[in-house]
Amino acid sequence: MPITQRNKIGMLEAMLFANAEPVETDRLAEAMRADPAEVLTLLEKLQKRYDETESGLMLLHFDGDRWQMATRPYYGEVVKRILDTRRNAPLSPAALEVLAIIAYNQPVSRSFIEQVRGVDSSSTVSKLMERGLIEEAGRLDLPGKPVAFRVTDTFLRVFGLGSLADLPPLHDDPQKEEELLVQQTLEELQ
Repeated sequence: MPITQRNKIGMLEAMLFANAEPVETDRLAEAMRADPAEVLTLLEKLQKRYDETESGLMLLHFDGDRWQMATRPYYGEVVKRILDTRRNAPLSPAALEVLAIIAYNQPVSRSFIEQVRGVDSSSTVSKLMERGLIEEAGRLDLPGKPVAFRVTDTFLRVFGLGSLADLPPLHDDPQKEEELLVQQTLEELQ
């Protein structure tokens, strides 16, 4: 019995659903024993189908030609109700501030974050690392070689972004204070 295009799309859905992390197109093609170009076309069709039908699911395409199935942010509230909310407590305003600072300026040191915020941020940085929203990105070439931080693919998925290029733009007015830019970013991300 020949495998139809519908079967192939079903295979992709099953693999993406079962995999908790983004998967490269080549890896999906290898598992299906199919041509990567064909798999890319099928992924784009699946993504378009989810978007056209306003499905509760969406297909995210990350830099590096990686794909991941996720729930559409619009349905986030109802999904949160079904999940254990103790594990998925909402992010605090401080955590959102730190995420915005890192996302727009990465890689950054803890001292840079604290300079922008004006308060100690070590606890917030630790909590964001525990949640997998940020990670160490090596060391900066500065005195003392401080640890640098960057956002993760989990951050992109949580906020429904394919890449950092999808972040809302910041104002170009150089007279604005850094704190106002961070506050605006937080409001746009919520």
